[in-house]
Amino acid sequence: MQHHNVPPLRHQTRRIFRCLALCLIFGGLVAHASAQQQPSQNTQLPNAPTSQSASGSISGTVTDPDGAIIAGARITLTRENLSPSTQYTQDQQTISSTDGSFTFSDIPPGPFAITISAAGFSPRQLSGTLHPGEHYEPSVISLPEAATVIDMQITASPQEVAQAQIEGEEKQRVLGIIPNFYVSYVSDPVPLTSKQKFELAWKTLLDPVTFAATGFIAGIEQAQDDFGGYGQGGQGYAKRYAAAYGNAIVGTAIGNAILPAILKQDPRYFYKGTGTTRSRALYAMANSVICKGDNGHWQPNYSGILGGAAAGSISNFYYPSADRNGATLTIENAALGIAGSAIQNLFQEFVVRKLTPHLPDYKTQSGN
Repeated sequence: MQHHNVPPLRHQTRRIFRCLALCLIFGGLVAHASAQQQPSQNTQLPNAPTSQSASGSISGTVTDPDGAIIAGARITLTRENLSPSTQYTQDQQTISSTDGSFTFSDIPPGPFAITISAAGFSPRQLSGTLHPGEHYEPSVISLPEAATVIDMQITASPQEVAQAQIEGEEKQRVLGIIPNFYVSYVSDPVPLTSKQKFELAWKTLLDPVTFAATGFIAGIEQAQDDFGGYGQGGQGYAKRYAAAYGNAIVGTAIGNAILPAILKQDPRYFYKGTGTTRSRALYAMANSVICKGDNGHWQPNYSGILGGAAAGSISNFYYPSADRNGATLTIENAALGIAGSAIQNLFQEFVVRKLTPHLPDYKTQSGN
């Protein structure tokens, strides 16, 4: 009679590769991606035109006098309807993302003015007329440095800067396809709020690549008849798919959102990019067991480790009884999760950035 307390070596090897694949895909590479515009602060009278058929858009990039991008600049769009019967003023605001870009969409045609402001720079104003269906994009907007910083100058809040940084991360796709949202290339990132941590996890789980990767993993398991209790055919594949996606939900929700929000830890990997190969390799591997707290200090990565253990424990409820090993499976999955995270971080530090197109040339961290 075969005992299932300790899986055969063949199944252990397969589980190692599956765990590493899940870590690489769901922990960092499968994750979140189009930039979000800040909520508009609009005031519009009932008689203002609502037709979007001739709407246009306005976009641009904010830099300093040396051409370096400015993230977190506040851009205010002001439009006036000069019709005698329906005269009104409408303002919209947004924050430049980590690549310095901003966009206003669905803008009715007519005169407009743009005001750009950022800490340490003098504000700048632009004006023009948007024609029906036009995409108005001025040349790069360079803000002059302020001789003195005025105390009353409008600047973005830390939450707004963090949101702009997240929007930049949501554009990071390896080979232009695979999401790489849980990596920060910013030298001095702003801590995420609890709400932002949950939003990042939610977008990761709903990304189309997450569903595709889950289907690929379920297909491999079915071909190898892993978790034989699920059977074969469409029903067996559906059960394997649900189990694989369940692992992603539990691991991402607990390890990247719930525990980081409670313990005030940042679930992202912070790219180092400087120093010797040895120092960068040690930094990457160490980040499998340590993380940055919201206070900016390094600390044990309780969120990631406990999140992986929780995912292993919960999986015992939906895997076939023959493949459940109780505490043994939980400990094994937690250890493999740490090993997989270390390998993933090494890829992030030395490989992934080179395969990510259109990534702004941020200054890398030093002194980590």
